[in-house]
This record gives sequence, C-alpha cells and structure tokens, in this order.
Amino acid sequence: MIQRAPLAQSEVCELQFPSVYTGEMINERSKTLQQAMLQTGYVADKGLLVSLDLMQTLEKPLLLEGEAGVGKTGIATSLATATGLPLIRLQCYEGLDAQHVLYDWDYQRQLLAIQMLKSSTGAPGSGGNELPRFKETIYSEEFLLKRPLFQAISAPERVILLIDEVDRADEEFEALLLEVLAESQITVPELGTFKAATRPHVILTSNAVRELSDALRRRCLYHYIDYPDADKELSIVKARLPEIDQAHASEAVKLIQRLREQSLRKKPGIAETLDWLAALCSLDIKQLKDSPEAVDSTLSALLKTRADQKMVREELKSGTLLNPQPLDSQQEIQGDE
Repeated sequence: MIQRAPLAQSEVCELQFPSVYTGEMINERSKTLQQAMLQTGYVADKGLLVSLDLMQTLEKPLLLEGEAGVGKTGIATSLATATGLPLIRLQCYEGLDAQHVLYDWDYQRQLLAIQMLKSSTGAPGSGGNELPRFKETIYSEEFLLKRPLFQAISAPERVILLIDEVDRADEEFEALLLEVLAESQITVPELGTFKAATRPHVILTSNAVRELSDALRRRCLYHYIDYPDADKELSIVKARLPEIDQAHASEAVKLIQRLREQSLRKKPGIAETLDWLAALCSLDIKQLKDSPEAVDSTLSALLKTRADQKMVREELKSGTLLNPQPLDSQQEIQGDE
C-alpha cells in the first residue's frame, strides 16, 4: 500500500473561526477543510464537514457513532494532520479508571524526595512547621503524572483529543469525562482545579457496543457515520490507492456493496475494502468474474469470521456473487412461475 508523504507546511489547513458567520463562510471553510483532509487520504462529506466546523466554532465535543470500520478514528487523525494540531489519543477499554485517564502520582519519586528531606531536616514534623512544607513538596505538580485527558487540558497550545471507542469503557468512566467535556478542566484535590488555557477539540467515537448516558450525549454534538455508498467508497479508494485501475476498483466496490446487503456477521468496512483491493493488486487480479478461485484465496483480507467466509464461498461456487442476476430477469422468472 502506498505510504503518503507528510503534508508540507504550506498544505496545512489554517482556519479562523469567527463568533458570527454566514452560511457562505461555512461552505468556504468546509471546502478548504475538505481539500486539506483529502490530501491526507480522507474523503469527508458535507454533513461531516459542517459537524467538524461546529465542533471548532462552538468549542463543543463531537460524538461520532457508527459501525466498526467506517472510518471514525481516521477523522481525528486526518483532521490533526490537515490542521497541523497535535493529536492526543485515549483508547478506551473495560476497567479504565482515573489513574489511567486523568492523573497519578509518581510514588517512586515521592519516596525518594521523602528520603532526601529526612536526610536534610530530620523526621517530618520534628521541626514544628516542617510538616506543611513537607506535604507541599511531595504533593506538587512536579510529581504529577499527567495522563491523556490531563495532557490535553494542560497543553500550552490547542490540541485534538481523541477518546476512541468510549462505549467500551464502563459507565463510571463517563462520569470522569463530564467535567472535562463540559468545563475543560480537571480537579486535583491536593492542588486545586486546572483549567485549559485553550479548549481542546474533543472527538469521541462509539461503535454502539452499549448505550451511552444522556449526560454524556447532552454535552456533545452528534454525527452518525454510515457505510459509504458506491461513489464515495470509490473516491476513498482513489484517494488512498491511486495506483489501482479505476475500472477494477469499481467492480470490486460494487461487489463489496452487495456483500453489505447480506446477513453477514461482520460486514466489511473501509479498511477491509482497502486491504482487499491491495491484495487483489498484489496478485495481479483484474477481472473478478474470471477469477473466482483467486477471489476465494483473498477473502482473508475482506471477511473476518469463519461463518461469513463460508457463506461467501458457497456463493462463489454457485456463481451468484460474481454474476448477480439482474432484477428484471428475477421478476420475469417469478412471473413465469
């Protein structure tokens, strides 16, 4: 697969977001951002572009929801590259807690500091007023380990914070997010409240593994990412794999579109489309209808469950997948019966 070179500084999308603007200004900025994201290989439609524009203008988090593999995570990485902003990513999982997402104390360095203070002043508290100074020393920002959310809040410049697959974390984790999402601040009991000098652009993604709380949704803008239609998917292939013949790519995309209409356990996403086309290209397979055996051998790049591969292989043997019967012909057959 082609490795795209990083964007030159002149290609980085620099956008200004006034507090009041017209629809024409939205369209103009959206076009600029669309072209910048296209340079990174991401094809963004109008609805997504407007949502990203509002995220930046209103300084509100954006929740992206959709099936796995439709390109939600790629939006954040593409936006970071297109705008030149640093990207901080938090990958969510079950059991995620404050020590992994907000902050923790560097206990080893604190113990070392305690030993050094004991050596220089004696046991803490022996000097009367030593205990308060002792606590101030070991519970200072110097010993604070900043995790992804804290890093985004305390960053000296604006960053993009990606909270990926938030639905995989526990409901308790959502409570930790509320202060960050609503106020762009984090409270450390020993030190006080840290508020962002510049609010980060926050993007959350969800595969809808579980239902998110109303409190979290209220604090976010919302945009649903669906599987792309054939035209958009072909545009994505063209942007990411420009060396592939377009006629060949069009035939493959049409087949994938038909597969998504079937009752598959795991429908192929955009990543599977790109991997499969790259596999076909590496094997120099250009005509799918003439190469059912070759198509069969590359299903590992397209379908990720045994049941799905078995069902598609049966359709390959019968010829119904690569040579679908036109709708008119099916209607005529049913009419004759």
